Amino acid sequence: MSKINRAVVSVSDKQGVGEFARVLAELGVEILSTGGTAKSLREQGIKVVDVSEYTGFPEMMEGRVKTLHPKVHGGILADRSKEDHVSQMKAQGIEPIDMVVVNLYPFEATVAKEGCTLEEAIENIDIGGPTLIRASAKNNKHVTVVVDPADYPRLAKELKEGGGAISEKTNFELARKAFAHTHHYDGAIAAYLARVKG
Repeated sequence: MSKINRAVVSVSDKQGVGEFARVLAELGVEILSTGGTAKSLREQGIKVVDVSEYTGFPEMMEGRVKTLHPKVHGGILADRSKEDHVSQMKAQGIEPIDMVVVNLYPFEATVAKEGCTLEEAIENIDIGGPTLIRASAKNNKHVTVVVDPADYPRLAKELKEGGGAISEKTNFELARKAFAHTHHYDGAIAAYLARVKG
């Protein structure tokens, strides 16, 4: 079982995220968030820490660089069963991140709109989101990755019943779903670019 103490919550589709984040907060989970998600959660009375405050670096380049930081990815990717990983985390002041709740910029919906330009399409290619998802899914032994709002109710139930922990079995199922999600996303981008005349 993986006890959830710290979570990154940064979603494009905000359906149900407030209710799920409230469960995390009630279980004492520290929630790190960005931009619109942080604003939405605060408006619902949920305490969040901005990722920029957590890393000590501002969001920059019109939001292109937010979560791409060693304090975030080191916290996600560290294999906590390895002494050298744990000692490197301590040496660099990196705290573990136990859950990542992310869904991606709506690329397919954007390019489906009439008159969508190549520039608009490119701006809706998510970089930080897939990176967070893939890192979390890779380290699913220690990290829970959530890409589908439909999973919030069952995970909330498991968290409540498990004293704030998620099973390795659930983590593995979610990791499979996460890789399928990023595979589909990259496939949609590749298909769109193949149709564009360069």
